[in-house]
Amino acid sequence: MRFFSILLLGLIFSSNALADTNLGLPPLTIPSDNPQTSEKAALGRRLFNDKRFSANGSVSCASCHQADKAFTDGRPVAKGLNGQAGARNAPTVINAAFYQTPFFDGRANSLEEQALGPFINPIEHGLTSHQAIVDVIRKDADYLKRINKVFHVPREAISINHVVKAIASYERTLISGNSPFDRYYFGMDQSAISESAERGLRIFKRKGNCLVCHEISWNKALFTDNRFYNIGVGFKRLTTVLEALAAGKNPDDLALTNAQRSELGRFNVTRIPGDLGKFKTPSLRNIALTAPYMHDGSMKTLEEVIEHYDKGGDKIRYIDAKIFPLHLTQQEKADLAAFMKALTSQQPPK
Repeated sequence: MRFFSILLLGLIFSSNALADTNLGLPPLTIPSDNPQTSEKAALGRRLFNDKRFSANGSVSCASCHQADKAFTDGRPVAKGLNGQAGARNAPTVINAAFYQTPFFDGRANSLEEQALGPFINPIEHGLTSHQAIVDVIRKDADYLKRINKVFHVPREAISINHVVKAIASYERTLISGNSPFDRYYFGMDQSAISESAERGLRIFKRKGNCLVCHEISWNKALFTDNRFYNIGVGFKRLTTVLEALAAGKNPDDLALTNAQRSELGRFNVTRIPGDLGKFKTPSLRNIALTAPYMHDGSMKTLEEVIEHYDKGGDKIRYIDAKIFPLHLTQQEKADLAAFMKALTSQQPPK
């Protein structure tokens, strides 16, 4: 009788789960000072796509986060104003609502705070102040009507805070679960993934050591622990920085290139030497759609990423202890890639 009850419960859960497009994701946390409404998200979508919020009217948030590329741009590093190349890869916005700290170095604490940065970055939108955005909005009758409806504020009270709250609300609609993995693991559908992907899951959880940072729990899987690690990518660009630290100098006193400063990673935020070259664990959801990979976009394929981890990364002083040679066979590498390709949602946000 007990076995029958458990089986019945599993079948009920499976039936409900298979119809859930967010299968495998945790409940979404909404800030108390920015409640979610459909009107606010629609406003945020328009703001997200408005190129007028750049110095020459050529760049919007959607320039680097394109819906038809799983909200990335498909480039190694993002391009901004006048075709300027940034120093980091443009991460997907899909499921960014679940991140504790946006950006690769975690310099923001919320989607609202994250949305502020690119507008006044000289390489990205290139504005000198956020007031330029407010000025555009105050001259746009449609924006005035929408913002008054959503925030109940008159024209003269509109601020950049209303803008980023709306953009963040839109980004919180870009959530996507229900991948073949989710239907297999949480929906109990044993036919949802291939035998190769099933073997790849075992490698992911054991020999591959992937589960340590790309977490899966019994009822959800964000595939990130929201922590920061030096995995031995791009760190060789910091030779002069390491020499300066060894000599007791401050990295801020060095004439670093944008690429070198970017490679400082989490250190840029905490100023702790042990955080040099550390970057946030990215989610692996929809990973097959978001190439190229790594914070600097230096790896073109999943197979290349697997090879990097299999050899234990580059042998550098600051590499994390969790990175070590895996000695995977060619079949195990192929199975691991098959598993990661099974993390693509059935209907990624458009």
